[in-house]
Amino acid sequence: MQACFSACQTDNRAALGIFISAGDPDLTTSTELLLGLPDAGADFVELGMPFSDPMADGPVIQAASLRAIKAGITMDKVLNMASQFRAKHPDVPLILMGYFNPIYIYGVERFLNAATAAGVDGLIMVDLPPEEDNELCVQATKKGLAFIRLVTPTTDAKRIPVVVKTASGFIYYVSITGITGSGRASEDSIASAMAHIRSFTDLPAVVGFGIKHPDHVREAGAHADGVVVGSAVVSVIADNLSDDGMAAPDTVEKALAVIRELNTGTPRI
Repeated sequence: MQACFSACQTDNRAALGIFISAGDPDLTTSTELLLGLPDAGADFVELGMPFSDPMADGPVIQAASLRAIKAGITMDKVLNMASQFRAKHPDVPLILMGYFNPIYIYGVERFLNAATAAGVDGLIMVDLPPEEDNELCVQATKKGLAFIRLVTPTTDAKRIPVVVKTASGFIYYVSITGITGSGRASEDSIASAMAHIRSFTDLPAVVGFGIKHPDHVREAGAHADGVVVGSAVVSVIADNLSDDGMAAPDTVEKALAVIRELNTGTPRI
């Protein structure tokens, strides 16, 4: 994962991370999209593990999770998607993002073994704070998986050292006090937050939530090591479904076109 950020730094640009929900709107379409992300400009990928109660996600990604669940997504299928991605893209960081409940039900040890075998690089667990490290973080780190932590605008100077202490991979800055896809932070606030976070850790700092357009990528990427876009890509899927929920034939290409456009915002001026 460090090689990804180092390469982007050498090129004087921000790393572009793309989030999609595994299995949305169906396994075939989702897998095709996943495999096409790097060639469209994604430097790293966050693959969402659908959950029926995604508390940090806005309506767009909530709906994506529900579509995937309705279409029959399972943890085994998510991990199989990861394996296919790793086979095609051996050097592109792949992160599984989601909530602890599906992992707990699947079995922590079983999940970690399968994720490692699939070539997953790291995990983002929205609902596992450092106080719950023994649930997953400790075991994941021993397996060689990065455990990426979230910092928000309300994470104060006393809390940040606790959050970053057991973090690895990068720090994910949630740039707004809200759910995914709702509003966006100003460039000044992002610049200030990046400087603040870097005073506590040498890990790369990545910005997500509320970033939808190349200009947003450019503004955030001027200060962050990386930028993550999710809702803007997932929305393309939602906008190209038939009345019976089937993806239009050109859905994947439309989503990849959005990513190519987003990628134009990564170079730093």
